[in-house]
Amino acid sequence: MATSTSAKQREERPAKRAGEFLIGNDLRVTRLGYGAMRITGEGIWGEPKDRGEAVRVLRKAIELGINFIDTADSYGPEVSEKIIAEALHPYPADLVIATKGGFDRTGPNKWVENGRPEHLRSACEGSLRRLRLEQIALYQLHRIDPKVPAEEQLGTLKELQAEGKIKHIGLSEVSVQQVQHAQTIVPIVSVQNRYSLTDRGSEAVLQYCEQQKLGFIPWFPLAAGKLSGGESSIRRVAAQLKVTPAEVALAWLLARSPVMLPIPGTSRVEHLEENVAAAGLQLDAKKMEELSQAARG
Repeated sequence: MATSTSAKQREERPAKRAGEFLIGNDLRVTRLGYGAMRITGEGIWGEPKDRGEAVRVLRKAIELGINFIDTADSYGPEVSEKIIAEALHPYPADLVIATKGGFDRTGPNKWVENGRPEHLRSACEGSLRRLRLEQIALYQLHRIDPKVPAEEQLGTLKELQAEGKIKHIGLSEVSVQQVQHAQTIVPIVSVQNRYSLTDRGSEAVLQYCEQQKLGFIPWFPLAAGKLSGGESSIRRVAAQLKVTPAEVALAWLLARSPVMLPIPGTSRVEHLEENVAAAGLQLDAKKMEELSQAARG
């Protein structure tokens, strides 16, 4: 009886109302995840102002039903992955941690593409150590480095997959053509591109992901908070529903596509709870269209 009650309680956690998606047909994740970029210092560099709060945010995310956390070796660098392990290891059995490699960091807000095979191998192995994992469930190429043949970059990830260090491979900030080319080299299960209600430049990529049943992970889903005050239609709908603009923007993403896996990030428990509340917000067809049309305009 205790086991049954526990299972029921898990299913009733707020984030679960967003529904689920199977990444690679075997990683079952709650569609509203958590992006762990913001648990670092200013400029995504160094330690966060309040490491204790960062730990609390991660633990609260699990309590709320989130089982998909996205990070990268370049967040800090290394800081985000270390805090995730500190806060959550040993991990819940259903937790999927996705990380990324493909950048060198030279300072705050400075990102340099590095897709050299030796760098990607070192990055992956470093992530395994910091996250205290034997295998990374989803490893994403942070960018396709134009200075290195894509075959070499993806070929390295394919080798790491064959060695058991990576389970599934994803891409970040790519075009439809780049995804298609990557698929000729190695199986791809997800794409992480910038996308939000007011920034839909990756619409064609999203549509391709729908066709291919690939997870689409929109980064910057709230435009770093800019949606809250910059879009009158979002504020109007939020007022009508007595919720926050952030909840409306996230609910729109969840309703936009069944392959959509938003990963809003925050360094505060209060904001995390606000974001997760979006999982239970239903937008009718009229409000979806109102928001979509206003954002286009």
